[in-house]
Amino acid sequence: MKKVLVGGIFSVLHPGHMFFLKKAKSLGDFLIVVVSSDRTALKKNGVLLRTARERKLRVEKTGIADRVIIGDDEDRFRVVEKEKPDIIALGYDQRIDGGFRKRIKESGLNCKMVRIKEKFKDYSSSKFLRDKKRKRA
Repeated sequence: MKKVLVGGIFSVLHPGHMFFLKKAKSLGDFLIVVVSSDRTALKKNGVLLRTARERKLRVEKTGIADRVIIGDDEDRFRVVEKEKPDIIALGYDQRIDGGFRKRIKESGLNCKMVRIKEKFKDYSSSKFLRDKKRKRA
C-alpha cells in the first residue's frame, strides 16, 4: 500500500483544497492529511479562524482523506517518522526547507517529495486571510 502525506492549515476549506487533496490521493492508495496545530496556524497566518480540531473535522467531512491528524507543535517531522509515507505531496505554493529534506534522508525513510503544480482556478487562502485582516484594521 502506497501512503501519501500532505499538510496544510486548511483555515478556509475551498475548491482549491479539494482539488489538491484529490490530486494527492491519486498518487497512492492511502491519503494522510496533517492539519496544522493552532500554534503553527497562528504563527503562519497571524490569525486563527478555526481551531485545529474544527479544521480537522472539516477535512474529514470531505471524505477524501483516509486519515486526518493534527500536526505536532514542537517538531513537524515527528508525523513523518510516525506515518512513514511513501510520498509527501506539496501544493504549488508550499515550501519545505532544506533541513526537512535532510531529515528525510537521515531518517532512512524511502520517501519521495512530489510537487502538485496544477492549481484550481484562483482560490487562495492567503488572499482570503489578507482581505479579512484588512477589513479588521
